[in-house]
Amino acid sequence: MNEMQVYDNARAIARFRMRALHGALKLETLGMKRKGRSAYSIVKEEFKLKGNKEKVLQQLKNLLDLVQETK
Repeated sequence: MNEMQVYDNARAIARFRMRALHGALKLETLGMKRKGRSAYSIVKEEFKLKGNKEKVLQQLKNLLDLVQETK
């Protein structure tokens, strides 16, 4: 049976958004396109990361790992 998770505070919502952006950026590095702003541009602006898509993806993954450790 599937378990449902509830994100009911700002911190949990921010972690979920970070994971969603990570997934979107990963798809963009594989060639998927989207309308509107790219996940790459959103991640670079929001987290002040620099580099190409692959480097930014790795940096975001490192940030996610740090956030998961501090839960």
